[in-house]
Amino acid sequence: MAEIMLLRHSMTRGNLEGRYVGCRTDESLCEEGIRLLQSRSYPAVDRIYASPMKRCVETAQVIWGTDAQMTLVPELRECDFGAFENQNYKELSGNSAYQAWIDSGGTLPFPDGESMDQFKKRCREGFRKLVQVMETSEPLMRAALVVHGGTIMAVLERFGFPKKTYFDYQVKNGCGYMLTPVEGTDLWNYQCLPWG
Repeated sequence: MAEIMLLRHSMTRGNLEGRYVGCRTDESLCEEGIRLLQSRSYPAVDRIYASPMKRCVETAQVIWGTDAQMTLVPELRECDFGAFENQNYKELSGNSAYQAWIDSGGTLPFPDGESMDQFKKRCREGFRKLVQVMETSEPLMRAALVVHGGTIMAVLERFGFPKKTYFDYQVKNGCGYMLTPVEGTDLWNYQCLPWG
């Protein structure tokens, strides 16, 4: 089984401004985000899979080159933040729906968007399908999945080992986790080593 690098895309303007940048805002990397990637060294990979959002595709291209072959995986998009999309906490201050969402600990669905359960289920099903494809394709040593912070948290809360909570797997832009299958367990347990 291949080693899997789960990598969060680099910074966008919305990230720098603390905005809820989900699957409705398809923004590019900002200059700071490009420089961050160029200042680091990333390992070689045999195959690249990415969320179809510009920020993920561009991250992969900066790291592994614009000619790098990648497969886009729609299920690995960031959450649909609905009415909160592309706003930050200051802009949402005083919004009763936002306050209710905060008071719920983030368990309420985003108004006109996804619930946390819907989002997690989508990401996990996408990851599971992708691993099955990797298992049946030509042998790989290492694959990269260039995705979103929320996507990483959703996947690792379910498949990461040892078990941790969703928010325990928060990761900075341009960083992620290296996953290796846990010996003696089924296909769906991965040792997670922070990377970057």
